[in-house]
Amino acid sequence: MAVPMAASPLSIAHVTPYPWEASENDVNAFVRATTAELARRGHRVLVLAPSRSQERVRATRRVLRAARAQPQELLERAAGGEPEVLAVGEVLDVQVPARFAADSSTTRGGRSLPIDVARTIEELLGMVELDVVHVHEPFAPSTANAALRHSRALNVGTFHAPTERVLSTLLGRRFVATFFGRLDVRTASFPATAELMRRHFPADYRLVAPADGEGAGGSDETHGGAGGGDGRHGGAGGGGEERHGGGRTWGEVADDLERVYRELAARRRDPGGDPELSRRLAGRGVIEVDLHMHTDHSHDCATPVEVLLASAREQGLGAIAVTDHNEISGALAARELARAEGSDAGASPGPALKVIVGEEVKTASQGEVIGLFLEERIPRGLSLAETIGEIRGQGGVVYVPHPFDRMHAVPDYEHLLPVLEEVDAIEVFNPRVAIGAFNEEAARFAAKYRIPAGAGSDAHVAQGLGSVRVRMPDFEGPAEFLQALRESEIVTSPKSLLYVQALKFLQTRATPPAARRARRERRVRRATGRN
Repeated sequence: MAVPMAASPLSIAHVTPYPWEASENDVNAFVRATTAELARRGHRVLVLAPSRSQERVRATRRVLRAARAQPQELLERAAGGEPEVLAVGEVLDVQVPARFAADSSTTRGGRSLPIDVARTIEELLGMVELDVVHVHEPFAPSTANAALRHSRALNVGTFHAPTERVLSTLLGRRFVATFFGRLDVRTASFPATAELMRRHFPADYRLVAPADGEGAGGSDETHGGAGGGDGRHGGAGGGGEERHGGGRTWGEVADDLERVYRELAARRRDPGGDPELSRRLAGRGVIEVDLHMHTDHSHDCATPVEVLLASAREQGLGAIAVTDHNEISGALAARELARAEGSDAGASPGPALKVIVGEEVKTASQGEVIGLFLEERIPRGLSLAETIGEIRGQGGVVYVPHPFDRMHAVPDYEHLLPVLEEVDAIEVFNPRVAIGAFNEEAARFAAKYRIPAGAGSDAHVAQGLGSVRVRMPDFEGPAEFLQALRESEIVTSPKSLLYVQALKFLQTRATPPAARRARRERRVRRATGRN
């Protein structure tokens, strides 16, 4: 007999792509049984599913409207020992011609198409604080796929029985592979399913088999196209011999899922951080900080250190992190000059500008990572893990800039998850990222693992400095900095990306070296008052 695990309850949403009325559907049967068992153990469980019932969909919309003022009421409704089922969209039955019935590529989305599901799911997942979103068969277009797209929680994906034909005919396979990277854990219902998925979308698939006897049958709508031409699990289950769990119960299935959820939740950070540091910062003033910028010590920037410091003061910044590409000489020079000006009462009005010495290091093949509070240059071309080790060796802070900006070589899920425990902070807003969804993806990643979120202008021209800033308690050293970052607020007023990119081009590539040197001298004289 399964023994429930003793621990604090989790808030969990299971998402099925099939109409909840399809009670004999194998996926729905799995969801129905496991969510009931998890709810009995005290977890707050939501089930998100499309529905054929207009009344059920209308009832769910009324519930969501009522919950907008108090979102957690949705979870309280699910705290009574039973899962709360939410019909997130109506489905339209589509008649598939008989000659196509065996073609799973025609019907892989199922024989029911959801209407206006994505907007409802986006609203629901945006307002309810969940620990885990567990999606089943998250192929597009489907409710499960929409949930994975909008989830801000830890994501578990279960693949029950897609066929070889479905996977081999998916459009945009590279996009799908990248999208599945949002899954923090992938599970498979059968060994053959895991093998098939590994072949098409390489990753680790943990086996979580259904209870004994489940999956051996089902109605003609069990999987539409996702499970094969007859709508059953035989396509991936090898004729049915692997579907039986040898006396396995739904309690044991729930044990496996709880274990997966707990292991994932254990990777999250303590959102409060260090209480002692928090008390220490409570009496400090608040400053505004830009955590990402460049000087002319970077190969693609023409901003002199003197101009950068003058611009930072004009912007009212209390601290800046100078993060040149594969170089710290500019940051060291900026710190020395800022300290000298701070000690000279007549050199600059207002409080001294704090300079964090950083470096944006290019790894061998896993994008860039920033080290903050450095004293020595870190060579480019190391692996991500080796670069992090070099930052750690100096007592620095590991800060991941513009992750998921796939217009450039950056760390993605596959790179970040193995080193998650070593990442101190993540840049969640960078105004130079051309596609806003990439910033949103970074924010979701930081939020679900409770990693401190930072932001910076990534300014390569002085005019871009301070276009985004972090409002945080004043700090001294790496430990206080990270605690202050936990208590911070990100303020954005981004300049036009086209404008700052054009300025960058004009100040670097479009200007001959001699003219660039002369212009640099004039800018330094103006910034230092030596005109």
